[in-house]
Amino acid sequence: MAINSESLSRHYVVNTQSSLLLAQHFTKQFKPETGRGKVIFMTSGQELGPLRGEIAYGSAKGAIAGITETIADELADYNITVNTVNPGPVDTGYMTAELWQALKPKFPFGRMGENDDPARLIAWLLTDEANWITGQIINSEGGFRRG
Repeated sequence: MAINSESLSRHYVVNTQSSLLLAQHFTKQFKPETGRGKVIFMTSGQELGPLRGEIAYGSAKGAIAGITETIADELADYNITVNTVNPGPVDTGYMTAELWQALKPKFPFGRMGENDDPARLIAWLLTDEANWITGQIINSEGGFRRG
């Protein structure tokens, strides 16, 4: 296990602290009479299986997933829903041909996630159709097989 204070702090600031402070700032600015407010956090599915070699990152994202229900409860008083999305493995440009060949059997639909896959879920969560959904961690992994 290779972690250090600097890496833990950096991941916490970027992935946890900034998200929580942004949600707090939004809440202070939001006017409940204008409708339903929406907060969408992002996580990485660390509760679904190990993120080997990613302890600092996984713990920072895990903090967001772990506090989602509590923040949803607190912000409900402000007419704000709070959900967290795990976009699953999405090819954002890091995928090499070699890595894809190793991962391909884990994707039952024969492809890795594309940017539009989690984006469509997030867009839907922002609609009135999703007004009754709060405090949830929603996984958008296309059936990704971790085992």
